[in-house]
Amino acid sequence: MEYFWLNVSFIVMGLYSFSLLLVFFYSLAQLNLLFNYKRAQKNKPKLTPLDTSNLDKVPFVTIQLPVFNELYVMERLLKCINEIEYPRERLEIQVLDDSTDESVELTKRIVTDLQKGGLDIVQIRRKDRVGFKAGALKEGLKSAKGELIAIFDADFLPRKDWLLKTVPQFDQSDIGVVQTKWEHINHDYSILTEVQAFALDAHFTLEQVGRNAEGHFINFNGTAGIWRKETIIDAGNWEGDTLTEDLDLSYRAQLKNWKFKYLEEVETPSELPVVMSAIRSQQFRWNKGGAENYQKMIKKVMKKKELPFGTKVHSILHLLNSTMFLNVLIVGILSIPMLYIKNEWGHLAWFFKISSLFIVSTVIFFYCYWELYRKKKGSGLLQFLEYNKTFFTFYTVAMGFSFHNALAVLEGHRGKRSDFIRTPKFNIQELKDSWKNNKYIPKKVHKNTIAEGLLAIYFMFGMYSAFTVGETGDFGLFPFHLLLFVGFGFIFVNSFRTQG
Repeated sequence: MEYFWLNVSFIVMGLYSFSLLLVFFYSLAQLNLLFNYKRAQKNKPKLTPLDTSNLDKVPFVTIQLPVFNELYVMERLLKCINEIEYPRERLEIQVLDDSTDESVELTKRIVTDLQKGGLDIVQIRRKDRVGFKAGALKEGLKSAKGELIAIFDADFLPRKDWLLKTVPQFDQSDIGVVQTKWEHINHDYSILTEVQAFALDAHFTLEQVGRNAEGHFINFNGTAGIWRKETIIDAGNWEGDTLTEDLDLSYRAQLKNWKFKYLEEVETPSELPVVMSAIRSQQFRWNKGGAENYQKMIKKVMKKKELPFGTKVHSILHLLNSTMFLNVLIVGILSIPMLYIKNEWGHLAWFFKISSLFIVSTVIFFYCYWELYRKKKGSGLLQFLEYNKTFFTFYTVAMGFSFHNALAVLEGHRGKRSDFIRTPKFNIQELKDSWKNNKYIPKKVHKNTIAEGLLAIYFMFGMYSAFTVGETGDFGLFPFHLLLFVGFGFIFVNSFRTQG
């Protein structure tokens, strides 16, 4: 029996160590991106607005608005698009409307009014949602007049000069995509929105700039970006076989040697989801889609001989980004058995130094995000204290999402197909705005919620175990278990609190 438990212990230790190493390598990649980011800040080009005095030299632009049951934000979206500054003779708007509710008629009325005002705008309807968002974009492309295709989701509000700043970036014939940074109009609405904004800001600064500055692959973020139509066609057009069609087409285009340009200086306001059900659907789609694209793209990336080694490494970790949630969950769940193994098998104590890799990874993440935070907010003592609160809130909530996101990742790697579930929009801009009575909020609590509550109890047991193992207790993993307990508890409670 002792031999059996020893073998089990080695299996647990091996899986635990492997997951820790993957998280550690990912943190090192983030550190490398930070160095790339800081170098890029020294050579930021100045943006020259588009000269519209000679219409013959102004590219024709089609703006595509893929929408599905966006009752609360359609009027806001179309009003914003109507105010974009660009020669009307060189601009077309496609509302790619796959809606199935009363928003269809609302959109039709607004589009009709805008047409009477002289805007070239059309509402395009399909018989079914084949391919979901990718299918809608592909359908619109068939009749699109523009040589450049700008895309905005329904929760985005581009500023008036957005096209005047982005269109000139296609000054070289091999530029296929220009992506802009997301800004958040409801950043301070709640802890949930603060955490999302913190994570997205890191992606749109550290990751997008860090990769783009060194010529590594980046991704079009599905919205707030503009494509050269030729690039979309050459890369094989939109495909709906993954939940992140944007990442898919991005990699296919870059494998065809198209260049992407990321503009950190151009910020596009957007609205963050404010309820747990909406965040869950968005997180599930992003994380499952990331895993699907790893399976779809990794061999093609590795086989392309012209790609530098560094680009291949960053592409692997980029495509495995969402898989980090699975690794964090494995490390968390196995950390409690590891605590008992450590105190039961004394001769294996040397092995447990590997646990320090999680501390090292956390310190690296802390440093990377601090460098970004202080650039935006300043580096005084008060800012540092505020950053500590923000970082550990983000870190805790991210751990709490690890179960939900890990299931999405596993489905993605297994190739299990699922529908594209759009994130419901709320038109939340100020603290006084309410999400109550939104018709798109599901009435039932998500199926993962009970498991997350049980995991909170499990990690509470982990904290208790710190006092009972060995002769004097072992508190090395206590802070880790505390973060996991609070994280899963937070997700569990808010899943009930933010139901319709």
